[in-house]
Amino acid sequence: MTAQAKTAEPTIVNGINLDDLFALIDSAKQGAAHAKTNWRVTTTWQGQTRSRAQVEGFEIGGERVPRRFSIDIDEPCELGGTNRFANPQEHLLAALNACMTVGYVAQCAVRGITLESLEIETDGEIDLRGFLGIDPAVPAGYEKLSYVVRIKGNGTKEQFAEIHEAVMATSPNFYNVSQAVTLKPTLVVA
Repeated sequence: MTAQAKTAEPTIVNGINLDDLFALIDSAKQGAAHAKTNWRVTTTWQGQTRSRAQVEGFEIGGERVPRRFSIDIDEPCELGGTNRFANPQEHLLAALNACMTVGYVAQCAVRGITLESLEIETDGEIDLRGFLGIDPAVPAGYEKLSYVVRIKGNGTKEQFAEIHEAVMATSPNFYNVSQAVTLKPTLVVA
Protein backbone atom coordinates (compact mmCIF):
# COMPACT_ATOMS: atom_id res chain seq x y z
CA MET A 1 0.00 0.00 0.00
CA THR A 2 1.38 3.40 -0.93
CA ALA A 3 1.48 6.31 1.46
CA GLN A 4 -1.13 8.08 -0.69
CA ALA A 5 -3.57 5.16 -0.52
CA LYS A 6 -3.31 5.02 3.25
CA THR A 7 -6.00 6.90 5.15
CA ALA A 8 -4.98 8.68 8.31
CA GLU A 9 -6.51 7.59 11.58
CA PRO A 10 -8.71 10.31 13.07
CA THR A 11 -7.38 12.26 16.02
CA ILE A 12 -9.46 11.26 19.05
CA VAL A 13 -9.26 13.06 22.43
CA ASN A 14 -11.77 12.28 25.19
CA GLY A 15 -13.76 10.27 22.65
CA ILE A 16 -14.17 13.34 20.42
CA ASN A 17 -13.09 13.03 16.78
CA LEU A 18 -11.15 16.27 16.44
CA ASP A 19 -10.98 16.01 12.66
CA ASP A 20 -14.80 16.01 12.51
CA LEU A 21 -15.06 18.78 15.14
CA PHE A 22 -12.64 21.05 13.26
CA ALA A 23 -14.49 20.29 9.99
CA LEU A 24 -17.75 21.35 11.70
CA ILE A 25 -16.08 24.55 12.94
CA ASP A 26 -14.75 25.30 9.44
CA SER A 27 -18.19 24.70 7.94
CA ALA A 28 -19.86 27.00 10.50
CA LYS A 29 -17.31 29.73 9.70
CA GLN A 30 -18.68 29.79 6.13
CA GLY A 31 -21.81 31.57 7.35
CA ALA A 32 -25.27 31.17 8.82
CA ALA A 33 -26.52 28.84 6.09
CA HIS A 34 -23.94 26.27 7.21
CA ALA A 35 -24.13 27.04 10.94
CA LYS A 36 -27.88 27.01 11.63
CA THR A 37 -29.45 24.07 13.42
CA ASN A 38 -33.12 23.48 14.16
CA TRP A 39 -34.37 21.27 16.98
CA ARG A 40 -37.93 20.00 17.49
CA VAL A 41 -39.58 17.86 20.13
CA THR A 42 -43.26 16.89 20.16
CA THR A 43 -44.70 15.98 23.55
CA THR A 44 -48.00 14.13 24.00
CA TRP A 45 -49.94 13.49 27.15
CA GLN A 46 -49.91 9.83 28.22
CA GLY A 47 -52.43 10.07 31.09
CA GLN A 48 -52.23 11.37 34.65
CA THR A 49 -49.01 13.44 34.84
CA ARG A 50 -47.13 11.30 32.29
CA SER A 51 -46.02 12.56 28.91
CA ARG A 52 -43.82 11.31 26.11
CA ALA A 53 -41.51 13.53 24.12
CA GLN A 54 -40.71 12.34 20.60
CA VAL A 55 -37.63 13.34 18.68
CA GLU A 56 -37.82 12.70 14.93
CA GLY A 57 -34.67 14.50 13.83
CA PHE A 58 -32.98 17.85 13.52
CA GLU A 59 -31.62 20.12 10.79
CA ILE A 60 -28.05 21.27 10.31
CA GLY A 61 -26.96 23.56 7.49
CA GLY A 62 -30.39 23.15 5.87
CA GLU A 63 -30.12 19.34 5.82
CA ARG A 64 -32.55 17.13 7.73
CA VAL A 65 -30.93 14.42 9.88
CA PRO A 66 -33.33 11.71 11.06
CA ARG A 67 -33.08 10.63 14.71
CA ARG A 68 -35.74 8.75 16.64
CA PHE A 69 -35.89 8.96 20.42
CA SER A 70 -38.62 8.86 23.04
CA ILE A 71 -38.27 10.56 26.40
CA ASP A 72 -40.81 9.55 29.04
CA ILE A 73 -41.66 12.06 31.75
CA ASP A 74 -43.70 11.79 34.96
CA GLU A 75 -44.01 13.44 38.35
CA PRO A 76 -43.29 12.04 41.81
CA CYS A 77 -46.28 10.57 43.66
CA GLU A 78 -46.15 13.59 45.98
CA LEU A 79 -46.89 15.85 42.99
CA GLY A 80 -49.72 13.75 41.58
CA GLY A 81 -47.67 11.39 39.44
CA THR A 82 -46.73 7.74 39.46
CA ASN A 83 -42.98 8.29 39.93
CA ARG A 84 -42.18 6.12 36.89
CA PHE A 85 -39.87 8.62 35.17
CA ALA A 86 -37.87 11.75 35.90
CA ASN A 87 -40.00 14.89 36.02
CA PRO A 88 -39.72 17.99 33.78
CA GLN A 89 -37.45 19.80 36.26
CA GLU A 90 -35.07 16.84 36.42
CA HIS A 91 -35.01 16.70 32.61
CA LEU A 92 -34.31 20.45 32.48
CA LEU A 93 -31.39 20.16 34.90
CA ALA A 94 -30.13 17.01 33.15
CA ALA A 95 -30.27 18.81 29.79
CA LEU A 96 -28.33 21.76 31.23
CA ASN A 97 -25.70 19.45 32.74
CA ALA A 98 -25.42 17.31 29.60
CA CYS A 99 -24.98 20.34 27.35
CA MET A 100 -22.25 21.75 29.57
CA THR A 101 -20.62 18.31 29.77
CA VAL A 102 -20.28 18.27 25.98
CA GLY A 103 -18.72 21.72 26.22
CA TYR A 104 -16.15 20.70 28.81
CA VAL A 105 -15.21 17.53 26.92
CA ALA A 106 -14.87 19.33 23.58
CA GLN A 107 -13.02 22.34 25.05
CA CYS A 108 -10.56 19.97 26.75
CA ALA A 109 -10.17 17.89 23.57
CA VAL A 110 -9.28 20.83 21.33
CA ARG A 111 -6.63 21.85 23.87
CA GLY A 112 -5.24 18.30 24.02
CA ILE A 113 -6.30 17.85 27.63
CA THR A 114 -7.23 14.28 28.53
CA LEU A 115 -10.04 14.00 31.06
CA GLU A 116 -10.08 11.41 33.84
CA SER A 117 -13.45 12.41 35.27
CA LEU A 118 -16.12 15.07 34.94
CA GLU A 119 -19.25 15.55 37.05
CA ILE A 120 -21.71 18.43 37.14
CA GLU A 121 -24.20 18.66 40.00
CA THR A 122 -27.00 21.24 39.67
CA ASP A 123 -29.74 22.10 42.11
CA GLY A 124 -32.38 24.74 42.69
CA GLU A 125 -35.59 25.41 44.58
CA ILE A 126 -39.11 25.90 43.28
CA ASP A 127 -41.77 27.22 45.63
CA LEU A 128 -44.97 25.31 44.82
CA ARG A 129 -47.09 28.34 45.78
CA GLY A 130 -46.07 29.88 42.45
CA PHE A 131 -46.64 26.73 40.37
CA LEU A 132 -50.01 26.06 42.02
CA GLY A 133 -51.17 29.66 41.57
CA ILE A 134 -51.57 30.18 45.32
CA ASP A 135 -49.49 33.36 45.52
CA PRO A 136 -48.97 35.47 42.37
CA ALA A 137 -45.95 37.15 44.02
CA VAL A 138 -44.11 33.81 44.12
CA PRO A 139 -42.29 32.88 40.87
CA ALA A 140 -43.52 29.69 39.21
CA GLY A 141 -39.98 28.44 38.57
CA TYR A 142 -36.40 28.74 39.68
CA GLU A 143 -35.05 32.07 40.86
CA LYS A 144 -31.53 30.66 40.83
CA LEU A 145 -29.71 27.46 40.05
CA SER A 146 -26.39 26.45 41.57
CA TYR A 147 -23.99 24.02 40.01
CA VAL A 148 -20.65 22.51 40.88
CA VAL A 149 -18.26 21.16 38.25
CA ARG A 150 -15.82 18.50 39.41
CA ILE A 151 -13.19 17.95 36.75
CA LYS A 152 -9.96 15.98 36.70
CA GLY A 153 -7.45 15.55 33.92
CA ASN A 154 -3.97 16.45 32.77
CA GLY A 155 -4.75 20.16 32.45
CA THR A 156 -3.58 22.89 34.81
CA LYS A 157 -5.89 24.82 37.14
CA GLU A 158 -5.49 27.80 34.83
CA GLN A 159 -6.46 25.76 31.76
CA PHE A 160 -9.53 24.36 33.53
CA ALA A 161 -10.52 27.88 34.64
CA GLU A 162 -10.23 29.06 31.01
CA ILE A 163 -12.31 26.08 29.85
CA HIS A 164 -14.92 26.81 32.54
CA GLU A 165 -15.27 30.38 31.25
CA ALA A 166 -15.45 29.15 27.64
CA VAL A 167 -18.22 26.67 28.49
CA MET A 168 -20.29 29.36 30.20
CA ALA A 169 -19.81 31.59 27.16
CA THR A 170 -20.68 28.95 24.53
CA SER A 171 -23.03 26.33 26.03
CA PRO A 172 -26.45 26.63 24.37
CA ASN A 173 -28.32 25.36 27.43
CA PHE A 174 -26.31 27.55 29.82
CA TYR A 175 -27.46 30.45 27.63
CA ASN A 176 -31.04 29.15 27.41
CA VAL A 177 -31.36 28.83 31.18
CA SER A 178 -29.41 31.96 32.17
CA GLN A 179 -30.88 34.41 29.63
CA ALA A 180 -34.40 35.42 28.73
CA VAL A 181 -35.44 33.42 25.66
CA THR A 182 -38.44 34.65 23.71
CA LEU A 183 -41.26 32.11 23.64
CA LYS A 184 -43.81 32.39 20.85
CA PRO A 185 -46.88 30.43 22.01
CA THR A 186 -49.72 29.35 19.73
CA LEU A 187 -52.84 27.62 21.06
CA VAL A 188 -54.78 25.33 18.72
CA VAL A 189 -58.05 24.03 20.18
CA ALA A 190 -59.36 21.00 18.30
